[in-house]
Amino acid sequence: MDFETLRYGVAGPGVATIALDRPETRNALSDQLLGELLAAFEAARADPEVRVVILTSTHPTVFSSGGDLAGFSADVPLVRKHLETASLFPRLFRAIGELGKPTLCAANGHVLAGALGLALACDLIVARDDVRFGTPEINVGVFPFMIMALIYRNVGRKKTNELLLLGEQISAAEAERIGFVNRVVPAAEFDAAVQDWAARLAAKSPLLMRLGKDAMYRQQDMAFADALEYLQAQLSIAFSTEDIQEGVRAFFEKREPVWSGR
Repeated sequence: MDFETLRYGVAGPGVATIALDRPETRNALSDQLLGELLAAFEAARADPEVRVVILTSTHPTVFSSGGDLAGFSADVPLVRKHLETASLFPRLFRAIGELGKPTLCAANGHVLAGALGLALACDLIVARDDVRFGTPEINVGVFPFMIMALIYRNVGRKKTNELLLLGEQISAAEAERIGFVNRVVPAAEFDAAVQDWAARLAAKSPLLMRLGKDAMYRQQDMAFADALEYLQAQLSIAFSTEDIQEGVRAFFEKREPVWSGR
């Protein structure tokens, strides 16, 4: 697919890479970029060969600087901003959550403002050790409304309050300590670490991964009793698949499973 603000490609065994590519704006999340991200994730969802998606950046030091402030101040009707611009973030977060395939954010540069929500929408985050994270919106008279729900679901309440209200940045090591980065890697080892996790994710049963991913996304806001009932039903569905039987056979036969996707 041809994009103007990002690069999309599929390489290796089932690994799609979406790379933000607006270096002149430090990958500011404009309406066009958000729209193309939606299209890229939809392409990955529709492609049966894709088993995992890496989200990263072509900028040498910045993953993304966050929302496009120029767009915030554009002289357009408020109703248009509400129905079009403001709706793009929740649509994108839902698209990632409902992708049915694991997503890995390769944070190879600073992750700021709205971009933090984009990273947290992914299932896993691997960060380079010189990267910083933050929600500096309050410093320019804005507030991170659209990513707040994602931060509170990934970080403790008091630490989230600190990030939102002070607008200060934290290191990758601190981000890992408080729980929204999975792994911090030195720059020299970063690409290899990302590819290793991507390959390991791509090697799983795509069918069970889809069932599991859908369950992960749907149960997160259910009441506990409702979640248990829903998850019991999902387990029964999983029992009906050929892949779960193949996985068990391969385990006892001490071999690698051959997934049929059925």
